[in-house]
Amino acid sequence: MPNEKPTSRRDFLRGNSLGRSLLNAARGLADKTLDSLDQKQLSQASGAAAPGNPTQVRHRSSTDNARIQTSRQAMACEFAIEYHAADGADAAAAALEGLDLVERLEDQLSIYRNHTEVAEINRMAADRAVEVEPRLFALLELCEWIHASTHGAFDITTGPLSKIWGFHKREGRLPEQNEIDAAMLAVGFANLQFDNINRSILFRRPGVEINFNSIGKGYALDRIAELMSERGLDDYLTHGGRSSVLARGRDRSGDTAGWTVAVPHPHEREQSLGEIVLRNEALGTSGAGTQFFELEGRRFGHLIDPRTGWPASGVYTATAVAATAAEADALATAFYILGPAGASEYCASHPEVGAVLVCPRDDNPASLEFDVHKFNLHHGRWLPAGTA
Repeated sequence: MPNEKPTSRRDFLRGNSLGRSLLNAARGLADKTLDSLDQKQLSQASGAAAPGNPTQVRHRSSTDNARIQTSRQAMACEFAIEYHAADGADAAAAALEGLDLVERLEDQLSIYRNHTEVAEINRMAADRAVEVEPRLFALLELCEWIHASTHGAFDITTGPLSKIWGFHKREGRLPEQNEIDAAMLAVGFANLQFDNINRSILFRRPGVEINFNSIGKGYALDRIAELMSERGLDDYLTHGGRSSVLARGRDRSGDTAGWTVAVPHPHEREQSLGEIVLRNEALGTSGAGTQFFELEGRRFGHLIDPRTGWPASGVYTATAVAATAAEADALATAFYILGPAGASEYCASHPEVGAVLVCPRDDNPASLEFDVHKFNLHHGRWLPAGTA
């Protein structure tokens, strides 16, 4: 396992330039159809969207610093890019090009499509080494580093566990311990062999598989940011499913030095606990509030601790702030599994990383009382509700 952070790999992911968070929820902006730019011209700027998957373009503000949001469905969620109308047609074209890129990345990363590169790796890598596209190989290396730095809490090989718990098909079930033990044999980076020279991967045993469900959206946002910056855009925000957010520059219509993203209340969907100010960084939020099943009064969420084979508990949501969206996504998952003590330890040794964990008080999931644990969010980066 790597002992030092792969700085060059992170730069590679960032293009050598540069749960459930609710995008600007506290602002309560009303959407209305964009009428200042021609929709047909926007679509032609980067090619028409696939039939049945239209691109939505919405006006987000009526001020002089009007914001435009362009969105499209991908990776089973809504991807959106928000930019300023003053940046003109070049920004609109770049946003559409970014959404096109997300669709191409989904066609590489998805485990739910038989023809993707990741699906091919899962089919073949137990029999022979499989060559990996350079950017995807860099992502694998980053996953390996995060796995090591979180003491195994983040792991892209947990697919066998998700299957025996029924989360793969959203049909939760309680497996027998012998099923968990058998699945655990195929979990862990010790089962993956990387060839850095040939950029290939080999599985050390049958039954191993990889998936990027806990980092793929963030990776896609990093690639969008690379593209937007290459097009000369400095101020924009992009998100995938509102749980993965990346910000560059600042919101010119706001009153902060960056962009504000709300951290949701664990029980009241229309309320937030506060906002995190992002500037040239990213945020990821993990939680098991929507994918879970209950049995004999006990709740089992879909985020499984790869070290034990059992669903993690004791956290409502975990939010991580990091330099890249891929890191933020992965760390949010790891922090959910590690809990506040583990997140605190990680943030103490990584001062560039911030976190907010919302946990049931006294580790009682039935309690409506909760505690908010914040780490490394200093100098006005955390705005509690009622003070923003």
